[in-house]
Amino acid sequence: MARQLRFTGTDSKVDGCPALHTDIESGEVVVQGTPLTDPDDLAQLRHFGAGEAAVVVPRELLVNWGPKEMEREPELVDRDTFRRLFETFEYTAWRLETRRGYASDREDPDYRAFLETGSAPCDFSEPWFVNVRNQTAVGKRIGRVRVTDDPPTQEQLFLLDYARHNAYVGEDMRYLWRKDAERIGLPAEDFWIFDSRIVALLHFDDADTLLGIELITEPALIVRYSTMRDAAMHHAVPYEQFAAQAATVE
Repeated sequence: MARQLRFTGTDSKVDGCPALHTDIESGEVVVQGTPLTDPDDLAQLRHFGAGEAAVVVPRELLVNWGPKEMEREPELVDRDTFRRLFETFEYTAWRLETRRGYASDREDPDYRAFLETGSAPCDFSEPWFVNVRNQTAVGKRIGRVRVTDDPPTQEQLFLLDYARHNAYVGEDMRYLWRKDAERIGLPAEDFWIFDSRIVALLHFDDADTLLGIELITEPALIVRYSTMRDAAMHHAVPYEQFAAQAATVE
């Protein structure tokens, strides 16, 4: 069975080599670089076994992108701390949404109204909308990309309809088909990234209930999530355009 490899990082400025990848299951690090082939060089290697290969990489690749600890201890925060990030960020707050549904949405009266009428109401006096208005009014940017199945689930259709409310108060709402997200290598992770320096990784159970919020500030991981954001933004389309596409597949 093929490994599930996740790109970790590279110091290359042009062609992406040398680089590091991580095996998602085992945590093993895969080093990509120039093969060491000179017999005199290979003869100097100790514990070099048959079938093994040696590669040459710059020291800074391992310093910058190699794991810093045997095991990462996640920093979990409560919801009040998480909410304050939306008030204290300086420039940008951005989210990737990848799940097929969220338990919190299914419990929302607006969701039930959507199922009954096909249109989701909203209350613009809710704290979320008030804060988005306040933040965008002073030039800050808030946005998200939502990954959607083909055909969309009921929960995804609800959020697609609700996106007009988010956009109305200033959010940049964009969408991406799941097949396109998989093609460009976006993992099935939900997270917010604030000012390109703090990631709030959202952990869910199989019932789509939010279990915990993990804050990440390790520079190598921040670059990884920033790269995911850039890829998603490059391929995603505005919600109005996506809604027209989704209407043809429902």
